[in-house]
Amino acid sequence: MKNNKKVIVGISGGVDSSVCALLLKQAGFDVKGIFMKNWTNTAPNIKCTSEEDFKDAEEVCDQLGINLHQANFSGEYWEKVFKSFLSDHNEGLTPNPDILCNKEIKFRAFLDYCVDSGADYIATGHYVRVKNNGNSSKLLRGIDDKKDQSYFLHQVTGQDLNRAIFPLGDLSKSEVRKIAADNNLVTSTKKDSVGICFIGKNKYNDFISNFLGKNPGKIVDENGTILGDHEGLMYFTLGQRQGIGLGGIKGKEQDSWYVAHKDLASNELTVVQGNENKLLLSEGCFVDDIHWINERPESEFECDVQIRYKSLPVRSRVKKLTTGYKISFTKPQLAVTPGQSAVIYDRDECLGGSVIRERISQDFYNWATNRGYNYKVYG
Repeated sequence: MKNNKKVIVGISGGVDSSVCALLLKQAGFDVKGIFMKNWTNTAPNIKCTSEEDFKDAEEVCDQLGINLHQANFSGEYWEKVFKSFLSDHNEGLTPNPDILCNKEIKFRAFLDYCVDSGADYIATGHYVRVKNNGNSSKLLRGIDDKKDQSYFLHQVTGQDLNRAIFPLGDLSKSEVRKIAADNNLVTSTKKDSVGICFIGKNKYNDFISNFLGKNPGKIVDENGTILGDHEGLMYFTLGQRQGIGLGGIKGKEQDSWYVAHKDLASNELTVVQGNENKLLLSEGCFVDDIHWINERPESEFECDVQIRYKSLPVRSRVKKLTTGYKISFTKPQLAVTPGQSAVIYDRDECLGGSVIRERISQDFYNWATNRGYNYKVYG
């Protein structure tokens, strides 16, 4: 049955967006595709996959019999996402640019572009669900808990979600693969992209070194003993185990090293052994003003909080402060990382979230004070 509603699908050249477009066409919508060009390669040693992705997008749209256009948002992406990404790294944070991309590009620049083109809705291959709530929509987790992507959409407004369709939210990844295979889509066996979109298949540190350079310093243990050298604090994140560059050290146990602190003033990277070290654990965190997808809850309430993508949510209490919010966990969490996002849930509904500005840990605070580190305490 023909549907007179026009939907523009963000076609990435992957299996998820391909099946998204297929399902909408089967449902009778007037479907068109847009391939979003968000990145312009500026470094000779960086491999960019956008050309091959666009080719795959063209092939699958030919199969589906829908028109595909390319829209260039690389200028907006550079100004509103990538500059912030680099700035956060230089401030010692560990940013998540995919969250900002959804807020500023997919559900702002892309959405506006599609509406101006006459679309009634946009659609993407995100594994999330929405529930209409009048002129707004609630954001719900996808059925497949291994693929749920609501964490990445917590900065979008309910009004914008009301103009979006997510056909994959009620499906598992295996079901999506099967639909693609049953319909002989050229993307049915294409591997999923992993990591940050603009980095693609490149190694993370190799990529960002093109823009951030190096700032060598010392690697020390929790007592200040020098263990080695690093090339820049921006290449490390709290709780990191791989890639620290420390082998067996005389007089130390043969246990894995973990990043416990990045001190910008001294340019020291502190590492500890074992992931149960008290310096890695936090009882909560401070965040800036929270973005609420719809209405703001009470000034103090209980909820579930997810501190990184694919981490298990922890029961927490959120309290409004004069500036920002304090989030207290019911049990300590490992590697609460400034720059990442604390996302708030009421069961399956994503209420919103904010960037983590500082972890709360009395053990860490006492240690940092004794070491003479400038550890800022919010609230």
